[in-house]
Amino acid sequence: MRLTRKRLCSLLVALYCLFSLYAAYHVFFGRSRRASAASLRGLRKGAAAAARERRGREQSTLGSEEWNPWEGDEKNEQQHRFKTSLQILNKSTKGKIDVRVQIWGKAAIGLYLWEHIFEGLLYPSDVTAQWREGNSVVGRTHYSFITGPAVVPGYFSVDVNNVVLILNGREKGKVFYATQWLLYAQNLVQTKKLQHVAVVLLGNEHCNNEWINEFLKRNGGFVELLFIVYDSPWINDMDVFQWPLGVATYRNFPVVETSWSVLHNERPYLCNFLGTVYENSSRQALMNILKQDGIDKLCWVSVREQWQPRETNESLKNYQEALLQSDLTLCPVGVNTECYRIYEACSYGSVPVVEDVMTAGGCGNTSGYHNAPLQLLKSMDAPFIFIKNWKELPAVLEKEKTIILQEKIQRRKMLLHWYQQFKTELKMRFTNILESSFLMNNKR
Repeated sequence: MRLTRKRLCSLLVALYCLFSLYAAYHVFFGRSRRASAASLRGLRKGAAAAARERRGREQSTLGSEEWNPWEGDEKNEQQHRFKTSLQILNKSTKGKIDVRVQIWGKAAIGLYLWEHIFEGLLYPSDVTAQWREGNSVVGRTHYSFITGPAVVPGYFSVDVNNVVLILNGREKGKVFYATQWLLYAQNLVQTKKLQHVAVVLLGNEHCNNEWINEFLKRNGGFVELLFIVYDSPWINDMDVFQWPLGVATYRNFPVVETSWSVLHNERPYLCNFLGTVYENSSRQALMNILKQDGIDKLCWVSVREQWQPRETNESLKNYQEALLQSDLTLCPVGVNTECYRIYEACSYGSVPVVEDVMTAGGCGNTSGYHNAPLQLLKSMDAPFIFIKNWKELPAVLEKEKTIILQEKIQRRKMLLHWYQQFKTELKMRFTNILESSFLMNNKR
């Protein structure tokens, strides 16, 4: 019995010791374990949060690469600037505009007027667009310009009182088309939708323009002012004025920006002539002169026997390069003395050598002018070389050989300055004539 009690007490003491040891272990080692587990859980939570944040940043960065919230504004920036400039223009000219004129450009010379003389912009810039338009203010006149195949009589709104109509009357087919526009404008005047009409006309190269006579106001018509290309005997500087032929915009000849190379570079060719040589023309005589004594080796010469109305990109580039690389540009007469080549040479600072002779037809001197041909250019002191016969050319080229580069640079500057002043003077003269006529007639 005593032995049993002894064993029971020993068992209880052993259990107590075991419990004490467990309690001591739990107290001293359990807290550290929980802290480690908590720390581990904290680290895991922190790492997960950091990963989520990193993934968020990565997704945000990726999203910013895939989507640009300013992209739409950037695409419309040019249009916005244009609208803003028009608003500023309207504010700055508010109360100062006396005349508002819309120009209907229905001939290629309209682009010369707008882009070269007025230095105006067209929107859209795509030359193949169906409808293009622009705005400009000159003096007291606000101009709007419209052009393109979509500009058709009766298919656009007319919200102005004054119109300048630009037409092509060079040949029979063009005259028919131009007449339809004049009849449309006449109807607008008769129905009081228009007050004043002026016409800029690419006239016939023989100056046979009688078809437009009936529309002139002095003959009972409605056209108050006529600006006409070529040396028409009608020119009187009262209601009929001479207008320049300009560059061949129908062949996409560009507005040329003056650069350092245009002014200062040495040009490897004394002269150039790229064009059509007609049988029994003075151009044949020119070619014979160029072949004498190897003169053609000093000039960029490329000829063809048939006239081509359209330029390829390559032929236009070659032509522009010839102008840029030549000190002189030879300008023989064609059907008319005035040719696109004169103005295109000026654009590149290449001095035109102009054959100063009258061609067949009805063009010539008037009661007020005795400088035909090229009355307008001569009246504005064009710094060209005028010759009466191509036999004078060898002497011109011999003199050219003696001119040093610095003198040629000064001559280029003078020519380019004159050409810019020529266009500016035309713009101001054109505007003053319109203002004087339209405003004066408004007071009647």
